[in-house]
Amino acid sequence: MKHPTSRMLHAYWNGLRGARAAPERGEIEPGEIRHVLADSLILEIDAPRHAATVRLAGTRLCALFGAELRGLSFAGLWGEAPAADPWRLVEAVIQETTGVVVGLVGVTEAGETIDLELLLLPLRHRGKTQARVIGSLSPAVIPTWLGLRPIVALRTVSLRILIPEANAAPAPLAAPPPAANDEPGPERRKRFVVHRGGRV
Repeated sequence: MKHPTSRMLHAYWNGLRGARAAPERGEIEPGEIRHVLADSLILEIDAPRHAATVRLAGTRLCALFGAELRGLSFAGLWGEAPAADPWRLVEAVIQETTGVVVGLVGVTEAGETIDLELLLLPLRHRGKTQARVIGSLSPAVIPTWLGLRPIVALRTVSLRILIPEANAAPAPLAAPPPAANDEPGPERRKRFVVHRGGRV
């Protein structure tokens, strides 16, 4: 995982699950992952139909696509004719009960591109491990056109399956990630972060 958002969400998820394959959906506390909520999403899975629907999506994620994503098809984020089948990513998560990290390139109508990292992790929901997936979609650098020119298609460039280590201790919760386009070294005090330039 290259992006701090992915590492922090994975550490939180890993700490919740403990020795289990996946934590329960009800165990997720938004306040505990508030630093990554803007880039986070939860998918509702309909395995018989090979479909995943965005149930919740963070504000920056919605800004990237220029629309409220709740209720939209996850596969629809790839555009009208994706070269790869996005369902395969979800299927790997729910069938193997493990995480995946995907390198993506987002493209706007003007042809601008942005490097993104997608993390998908399984969740149990009402006793089922194939009903929900939590994840994040974070940009390597926040573009100047964020919220003005939406991403209209995604291209998959890499995929890695996260194989859990046997008897591994849960990873500690990582420090909050810095904003992707801030200068290094923001002042940090516990969980309060001050970024130069007034970026939100």
